[in-house]
Amino acid sequence: MDILLGVGVMLVKMAVVLAVVFGLAAYMILIERKLLGRFQVRYGPNRVGLFGLLQPIADGLKMLLKEDIIPDGVDRRIFLVAPAIVAGAALLAFAVVPFGDGLTLFGHPVPQVLVDTDVGLLVLVALSSLAVYGIALGGWTSDNKYSLLGGIRGAAQMVSYELALGLSLIPVVMLTRSLNLSAIVAAQAGLPFALIQPVAFVIFIISALAETNRIPFDLPEAENELQAGYHTEYSGMRFALFYVGEYVNMILLGSITAVFFLGGWHGPFLPPILWLAIKVLAVPVFLIWTRASLPRLRYDQLMGLGWKVLVPLALVNILVTGAILAAGA
Repeated sequence: MDILLGVGVMLVKMAVVLAVVFGLAAYMILIERKLLGRFQVRYGPNRVGLFGLLQPIADGLKMLLKEDIIPDGVDRRIFLVAPAIVAGAALLAFAVVPFGDGLTLFGHPVPQVLVDTDVGLLVLVALSSLAVYGIALGGWTSDNKYSLLGGIRGAAQMVSYELALGLSLIPVVMLTRSLNLSAIVAAQAGLPFALIQPVAFVIFIISALAETNRIPFDLPEAENELQAGYHTEYSGMRFALFYVGEYVNMILLGSITAVFFLGGWHGPFLPPILWLAIKVLAVPVFLIWTRASLPRLRYDQLMGLGWKVLVPLALVNILVTGAILAAGA
């Protein structure tokens, strides 16, 4: 009976997480179009449904009905699988992200996380690094020089900033002495790590911005240079997988930022789940704001920022944190 209950609870949690993530990703597209419209002194989508609230459904139907074109000369199997790698890697990463302290169901404690593992950080970093394969393979197999350049740029950019992103999380691990994400949130019951480790927080945000290929770091799909970069040859639902994968990554970035630096679900007066939702959604809104405010970097500036500034700064921050902890021990 306990095994059946455990399986049922796991299936329900998976369904809830997938529904919430896909729903947030769909409406994050609408929020971005609305905010960009306001930033640019124009209206965003406002025709489909009240205030345009049904626009994501209309966009989804449009993508489903569009013809799925496979160009001549491509490696068909890799071409078809590449978009799923990008979206799938982001979705799998939500398996270790905690969303609360836990619930009690029929007298049994139920953790509010799909997989509560003591190596959650390692799983998260490993899964987040898989997305580079989708971008690189999608660009390489498209038999298009612009797509190939976009795939190469994406691979180099994501590998470079993955290093800075991982290094920025090491001081958090040093402070909590744990790789368990629930334990990291519990350690922030007093102060969030964004206040204790501001340098690590800034490095993380910049690196994550580059990892999600958002402006000013959207060099893999720079339309003025590469048409649309690595997904130039994609159409229909396969293009939609790349597109939705970007917004799922934004939600994942918001969740990781909330867990590691913003105190997770901790906060006064409001229910914990509401605090978590506010913190998670604040990060995508910040990314949209940067898109409306900042110009795109040159590629050499992008790589120089990662290797010459962020990586050395992250290493120095680790040394300083270690020295402070050793002095206080």
